[in-house]
Amino acid sequence: MIRRRVIVSGRVQGVFFRDTVSGDARARGLAGSVANLDDGRVEAVFEGEPEDVEALIELCRRGPERAAVEDVEVLEEEPEGLDDFRVS
Repeated sequence: MIRRRVIVSGRVQGVFFRDTVSGDARARGLAGSVANLDDGRVEAVFEGEPEDVEALIELCRRGPERAAVEDVEVLEEEPEGLDDFRVS
């Protein structure tokens, strides 16, 4: 199991970014969260199998159709044993 924190910049709020990420994360059985930040970015945390986490990072790089992703920062963190996926 791995954990990654992802910070996504660009036009990523108000374009169903959180909804898209949470749906895919839950479908893959990942734990973590996704949230809008006050500065217009989106922050996501993914915990799970490496291939599933990497697939969500790639989704963040593309974003949903209406998004315009400019930058994605990926930070490695120690897994915390989360058991669900939250949207805030």
